[in-house]
Amino acid sequence: MHTPSLVGWLLVLLCAATGGYCLTRSRSGSPAQRVTARCEALMAVGMAVMALPASVVPPPAWSPWVFTAVFGATALWALVRRHPHHAVGALAMVYMALAMVGMPDMAGHPAAGVNGMTGMAGMAGMTHSAPAGVPLLTGLLLAYYAVYVLAAGVRLVPGDAGAGPRAVVGAERGACAGPPVVLRACQVAMGLGMLAMLLAL
Repeated sequence: MHTPSLVGWLLVLLCAATGGYCLTRSRSGSPAQRVTARCEALMAVGMAVMALPASVVPPPAWSPWVFTAVFGATALWALVRRHPHHAVGALAMVYMALAMVGMPDMAGHPAAGVNGMTGMAGMAGMTHSAPAGVPLLTGLLLAYYAVYVLAAGVRLVPGDAGAGPRAVVGAERGACAGPPVVLRACQVAMGLGMLAMLLAL
């Protein structure tokens, strides 16, 4: 992925924090909430590892195949359990992992990897690799996550400003209901992280 090192570290922090919270919620709540928390935690950890700056933590050549195996199995599980959003997320991780195979660091060259614009001095630091992946598929995934983030963000809005005082108070109470709302906010953060990672291909 062609991102500056700072952006990579910000993604790592965002995904790690989200994954940590989801792990804490994976043992409480309703069964559906626990499943969602576990899926989001797995996605968050995978994204955090994938976003690590290659100039600091060079990814081994076999890492894309590990991502492909883990998230390929996750996608199959999500399809069987009829969780389409989690299936799309897992397949997006597989797609990005396979796109990493063609990047220079995966072939043992020093230039790109997860951060194609960092890790070299002088003029080499200006080298920009060609976009990885299939542009059409990347565009479809970007469109999906953009719509998902907008829709999920709207659901986090406390209530209708035109409603009466009771409706507003009820909405505020619902917005402060605790873990379920925070979990939805984590899903929005994960969607934003996925958008950033897809843009960096």
